[in-house]
Amino acid sequence: MKEHTPKPPNHCTGNEHDYDVLQWDAREGCEVRQILDRVADKWSLLAIAHLERQTLRFSELRRRIEGISQRMLTVTLRQLERDGLVRRTVHPVVPPRVEYALTPLGATLHTTIQTLVDWTENHQQEIATARATYDTQPHTPQTTP
Repeated sequence: MKEHTPKPPNHCTGNEHDYDVLQWDAREGCEVRQILDRVADKWSLLAIAHLERQTLRFSELRRRIEGISQRMLTVTLRQLERDGLVRRTVHPVVPPRVEYALTPLGATLHTTIQTLVDWTENHQQEIATARATYDTQPHTPQTTP
């Protein structure tokens, strides 16, 4: 049986002075895009938010995240656990009791999520106004080059 040795993450930018979004967005082998896709998806954000200050059982987490299916919550929690953001604890009782909590790494992500939520709350009226303006204007179909 071969032991799996994780490869170090690829650095997607050259240095601070030549930062280019395409280096982390499209560069082959770049894990930044994969990580952003994971932590910024709807279900991950909600799971992290609910686990911020407390450990929850699977069923309690599912009740709190409106609209999530059992399968999607399972997939989301497994991915967050794999990324080191959530810790899963199985208690040896009958029936088994499984609890989820943020890891210290996951807790650092919660601060970033809260900043995004705060920004959204502070600018929601401006966004609503922009949407209303956009929706009243005639638009031509988009063409691809």
